[in-house]
Amino acid sequence: MIASGLLCGALALVVIFTNHSAFYSPLAVVVVAAIGLAAVLVQLRLRNRVEGSTVRPPIWLNVLGVVFAVGALFADLLGLRQDWSQLLAFGAIGCFAISSAIILHAVRKQRVASK
Repeated sequence: MIASGLLCGALALVVIFTNHSAFYSPLAVVVVAAIGLAAVLVQLRLRNRVEGSTVRPPIWLNVLGVVFAVGALFADLLGLRQDWSQLLAFGAIGCFAISSAIILHAVRKQRVASK
């Protein structure tokens, strides 16, 4: 819980110290999504250590999200148009969101089954 709180604090710092116009950038949204995924993964890691649960994150989906995020980050160097950069950023956000939803669904399912 403490680690997730610290990651939420990092998210708050990103939001507080970023000017309004920066949030129109797809990379800023990718950073916010990555911080949210990191909070879920830290919570899952600590839960597995304490309760011995067997919930596993979808590694392939997280790797795909990281590949999309890196592609969006280096889109200018790769010579990609802005449309492709935004699609890559949207793909990264989608992968992170789906991965987080899968993890949270599995944790809730496990909690209901243990009661």
